[in-house]
Amino acid sequence: MKNPLLQLHVSSKDFSNRRVINDISFNLNDGNIVSLVGPSGCGKSTLLRIISGLEKKYKGEVLINGKTPHLHSQDVGFIFQEPRLLPWLTVSENIGFDRGKKGGECSLVKELLVEVGLSDFANAYPKELSGGMAQRVAIARGLFTNPQLLLLDEPFSAVDAFTRMRLQDLLLSVAARHKTTILLVTHDAQEAAYLSDRVIILASRPGRIIGEVVIDDPRPKDRKDPSISQNQSQILKILNHQNNDYLNISDEIDFRNQKNLILSRYHFAI
Repeated sequence: MKNPLLQLHVSSKDFSNRRVINDISFNLNDGNIVSLVGPSGCGKSTLLRIISGLEKKYKGEVLINGKTPHLHSQDVGFIFQEPRLLPWLTVSENIGFDRGKKGGECSLVKELLVEVGLSDFANAYPKELSGGMAQRVAIARGLFTNPQLLLLDEPFSAVDAFTRMRLQDLLLSVAARHKTTILLVTHDAQEAAYLSDRVIILASRPGRIIGEVVIDDPRPKDRKDPSISQNQSQILKILNHQNNDYLNISDEIDFRNQKNLILSRYHFAI
C-alpha cells in the first residue's frame, strides 16, 4: 500500500512560553483536498509553515513523500492570504520567478496564464490588476513548479463574494488538471464544505483537533446541493462543541461568511 503524500505529527509547538499546538496528527493522500478550520490562534497557519519548511522549531515529525520538508522544495507550493507579487516584475515574470530572470519566457507560464484566464495580462504589472486577478497570478505562480502539495492560507479572504466563488471554482479546476493535493486554511465553513474531501476542525489554546467531517460528494459540486449546507452545519456544530446554537460561537470565528446560514435560520430580514 502506498504511503500518504503527507504524514504530519506535531506533538507540540511553542511561541515563547505559550503552547500554540498540542498533539496534532493527520495524513494526506494524493489528490486529497483537505481544509483546516478553526478560530484565530489555533495554529492553522503555523501548521502550513511547518509543512513548507518555513518553521523548524517544533516537536514531532512531518514527512512529504517520506522526507522531511525543506525550504524552496519544488514538491510544495504556498499561496498566501495576499498575492505577494513583486511590483517591479510583470505578471509572466512573477509566475516564472522560480526560474530567475528568464522564467517569464517559459512555455509553462503561457499555459498557466491561459488556465487562470490572464493571457491578455502577461506583460501587465501588479498595480494594473484587480485583487481577484492578482490572486489568480498567485495561483498560477503556486502551480509553476508543479508541486505535489499546494498549501493555501486563507487565499480568498480579501476579495468580494462573487470573485471568491470564481476563484474557488478556478482552484478546483486547475487542481484537477494538475493532479495537485491541496491543504487549505479557511475560516469559512461554507468554503470548506464546498471545496473539500475532508475538513479537519481545530480548537485553540492550545491548537488541537476536535473533529473531522468527511465529504463524499462527487465533483463538480452544485452550490445549490443541500449536502453542502448540511456539511457546513456539521462543521459549525463541531466548532461550537456540539451546540446547535450558532449565535453562541466564539467571536473569534468570522461570521461574515456565515451570514446567510444565520439569517435563514432565524428568519431575520436584511
